[in-house]
Amino acid sequence: MKNSEYKSYDELPLFLNALMVAKVLGVSPSSGYELMHEKDFPVLKIGSRMVVHKEKFIQWVDRHTRGGSSE
Repeated sequence: MKNSEYKSYDELPLFLNALMVAKVLGVSPSSGYELMHEKDFPVLKIGSRMVVHKEKFIQWVDRHTRGGSSE
């Protein structure tokens, strides 16, 4: 697993693309792109561009973290 380039959610821009999602999670760029295509991932499509709002991403991480409300 790669290390995240970000140390705090405060450092994130308002919208994240797949590469930024991968950097935050410390995974490969291809994994970031795959995640953006998952059914429950809160993606916003603008034409062919896919982004996720920072707050929705944080909520998604919280829900999918061990001990979150989805378990």
